[in-house]
Amino acid sequence: MCIALPHRVVRVTGDVALIARDDGDPVEVSLLLLGESVAPGDYLLLQAGGFAMARLDADTARQRLRDARVLFAAGGEAAFNALGQG
Repeated sequence: MCIALPHRVVRVTGDVALIARDDGDPVEVSLLLLGESVAPGDYLLLQAGGFAMARLDADTARQRLRDARVLFAAGGEAAFNALGQG
């Protein structure tokens, strides 16, 4: 199963966005497959290989993160925190 969690955009330079990760290490992702503009503060869903696959507004992203926390509560906080870091 693959689960995509929203990641907040910190900076955009051309077709590359720098996103914030929970572990503190920012990551560059490609915007080449995304057919819309992206700005700092937007949230992105990512696919394997470092490509953005969807842009979310802040309210939707926050709701999805809340939903994910509820969903993974049964697996413990460590399981939730490890998502997206593999």
